[in-house]
Amino acid sequence: MPHSEPSASVDPATAADDPFLWLEALEGAEGERALAWVRERNDATLAALKAEPEFEPVREELLQILNARDRIPHVARRGDWFYNLWQDEAHPRGLWRRCTLEDYQLAEPPWRLVLDLDALGRDEGRSWVFHGATALAPDYRRCLVSLSDGGADAHELREFDLEALRFIPPAEGGFFVPEAKSDVEWLDADTLLVGSDFGPDSLTESGYPRQIRRWARGTPLDAAPVIFEGEKDDVSVSVSVDRTPGFERVVFSRALDFYNESRFLWKQGEFVPIDLPSDMSVHLEGPWMLLRPRTDWAIPHGPTYPAGSLLLMEEAAFWKNERHDRHLRVMFSPTAGRSLEDYTLTRHHLLLNVSEHVASRLEEWDLSHRPPVLRQVKAPFPGTLSVQSLHDPELAEDRLGDRYLLHYCDFLTPDIVCLAQAGTDARETLKQRGAQFDAHGMTVEQRFATSADGESVPYFVIGKAGRGADTPTLLYGYGGFEVSLQPWYSGGNGRAWLARGGRLVVANIRGGGEYGPRWHQAATLAHKQRSFDDFIAVAEDLVAHGLTRPARLGIMGGSNGGLLVGACMVQRPELFGAVVCQVPLLDMKRYHLLLAGASWMAEYGDPDEPAEWAHIAAYSPYQQLKAGVQYPRALFATSTRDDRVHPGHARKMAARMLALGQACFYYENIEGGHGGAADNQQRALLQALEFAYLWRQLGREPSSGDAA
Repeated sequence: MPHSEPSASVDPATAADDPFLWLEALEGAEGERALAWVRERNDATLAALKAEPEFEPVREELLQILNARDRIPHVARRGDWFYNLWQDEAHPRGLWRRCTLEDYQLAEPPWRLVLDLDALGRDEGRSWVFHGATALAPDYRRCLVSLSDGGADAHELREFDLEALRFIPPAEGGFFVPEAKSDVEWLDADTLLVGSDFGPDSLTESGYPRQIRRWARGTPLDAAPVIFEGEKDDVSVSVSVDRTPGFERVVFSRALDFYNESRFLWKQGEFVPIDLPSDMSVHLEGPWMLLRPRTDWAIPHGPTYPAGSLLLMEEAAFWKNERHDRHLRVMFSPTAGRSLEDYTLTRHHLLLNVSEHVASRLEEWDLSHRPPVLRQVKAPFPGTLSVQSLHDPELAEDRLGDRYLLHYCDFLTPDIVCLAQAGTDARETLKQRGAQFDAHGMTVEQRFATSADGESVPYFVIGKAGRGADTPTLLYGYGGFEVSLQPWYSGGNGRAWLARGGRLVVANIRGGGEYGPRWHQAATLAHKQRSFDDFIAVAEDLVAHGLTRPARLGIMGGSNGGLLVGACMVQRPELFGAVVCQVPLLDMKRYHLLLAGASWMAEYGDPDEPAEWAHIAAYSPYQQLKAGVQYPRALFATSTRDDRVHPGHARKMAARMLALGQACFYYENIEGGHGGAADNQQRALLQALEFAYLWRQLGREPSSGDAA
């Protein structure tokens, strides 16, 4: 279960080295002791930050933005219906609702209610958070609704009738999977393929399923036969079912680590290996096989395809072992400044979302031609584009086969959603949100800093032009897991920070995916320090060019970004005046032993291996805290219900800082999971605390009472 005692296997030597190990406890007497510590720290933080003059006005404005009626209702297609989860003041957990595409094209769609999450929670006395639904094509009558108690990754799965609009209880033959980090697919109307927590030996060391069972309706789940199994040290196993007419297939996968997997086609009860490099992304849809290598891929007696390229071939040719230039087509090849952010298929087209120095361009291949024909799509630039295909390959006849939704935004331009037709540049604006803050006089500039090893690192500077080194500046970063920080529009940042005179800086450091796999792999494992060097280089560049100074410079990051800002804080404490460290990893000696931590060893390394611990130890924030050093007065924020990154990381870091005589703020939301908040009220409170803290630390010269 997600909140099992994490420290039960700790040896006495480890406990002696770590006097705050008890703060990892989530259950039992030690869990109560830890929660008492959390409540005490929460009370102190709330008392201090709620008293700041910025807190209440910012909280009210943030809540207004989060609950505003003019938000764009983003949708997901299931058959003829387009579904949306809508949260507002009256419905904090949300209304799951739907409309037709024709309805969605109206300014005020006539939404039909499917499920009221708040009413369900009240009726059952639970704090339900909606985590999506898996529907059975092609009729889309039955689905499995995912419900998380408090926002954790673990969830229940309940069968729901999308015509009768009700749950089907187990007494009537409905499927129900108890709370776990489950992976479930429909095999047919009366059969599920289920990966879940089935008891001893059914989970990997990362806490994810290692077994897939075939579960027939009307039979006990624990009696369902195991049909696929991974190893204990795998990250997880999973399954995907494709019902595309003429191309039906079931594919099972073992995630060997975060970036490698073994795949098998399930054919007449046999598992046929899909013989491709384990670090290659493989996508099967209709007749096509799309391949995306993470490392250079050399074909015997053929060319070498670079990491980050996209290759297309017909699946039939693959099984005939015809993997050579005649059948394998290059749809994208990276350059120094261009990488592939994403791609999507319509019925006849392949759409490429290309990142060009962290700005999106759209390219389109017409696959109905032999060979395919490439065309540049006219779309807004520079900013962030995202493409949502409306094609449903599992429908025999699909009237929306070549339609897609095109989303665009940038730091100062609110989101716009258009209905587009592949093969043309024609598009219809469906939804466009009005400005959420006054951007008059604000600019966006892309600059480049030089990191410690000479690498050029891009970053964006957003704010009012002409302001100098006294400008409170917030530097945000992530730098991990090949995740790109593309430009985005945030009414919250705009109102709470930019419009009040702050400057926002977004750093596109190594470890992210802004320039493809090479950019990511340059800052993993033994080279993780490069992420921190890049972030520090951006901070130093801001100071060197007179855009801010250390007393006015704050940093923020969450999850892996929490590790980033924690490491930079301990390495260069004199460079920063504030640190917002959200749902972080900080104790890198024990990260792999807590919750999902073992799944990230391909990113950071194995602390139990002395050679690997040597480079991890050099940056692990919890271990690197030292007596006699003046650190910024940081704010650590996490969630008790985060069952991905253990709240013990933030708890222990704060406790150690306090023990060293360092002042810090700490806030732990009881709900929220890895996202930190379960509804808009909680989001507004958490963000208002963060901005009140930032204005306290950066908006005026620190007094002796504010000093760390």
